[in-house]
Amino acid sequence: MTEPAPRLQLLSRVGCHLCTVAEETLTRIGGEAGLTPVLVDVDTDEELQAEYGDRVPVVLLDGREHSYFTVDVPRLRRDLGTG
Repeated sequence: MTEPAPRLQLLSRVGCHLCTVAEETLTRIGGEAGLTPVLVDVDTDEELQAEYGDRVPVVLLDGREHSYFTVDVPRLRRDLGTG
């Protein structure tokens, strides 16, 4: 049986300024919901790189794409039940 995907993930890459900003935002907003975002470097996985590499940072919530380039804070808070 496979483990479920972490609830909140950030697909990013090394050297990406927008990814750093998104990580800080996700850490703060996720913390409000008791969640710690899991960081995934898209460049370590060919499939992720092919699908998301041109749109990082990408926020996944419950394994589904939630936003990219920036964190949609009001929507994320609403979807996490914290806003």
